[in-house]
Amino acid sequence: MSVLHARVRSGRIVLDEPTDLPEGTQVDLVVVDDNMDDMTPEERLALEASLDRALEQVDRGDLIPADEALRRARHT
Repeated sequence: MSVLHARVRSGRIVLDEPTDLPEGTQVDLVVVDDNMDDMTPEERLALEASLDRALEQVDRGDLIPADEALRRARHT
């Protein structure tokens, strides 16, 4: 899964950065509402940094099997 950032300009959704998605690729959009939660700006930055690190791990293939992740989660 890729996270793409975009903005609405003149009623159209415009990506903030180039993409190499093939022509005709269907994407699902989720509108981010900054008022959806009670996170402080600092907490949101920390969350986004953590998610960025997780995506980097995925890109490197630094993963563990799902059953192992669940086992670890159950024992914490």
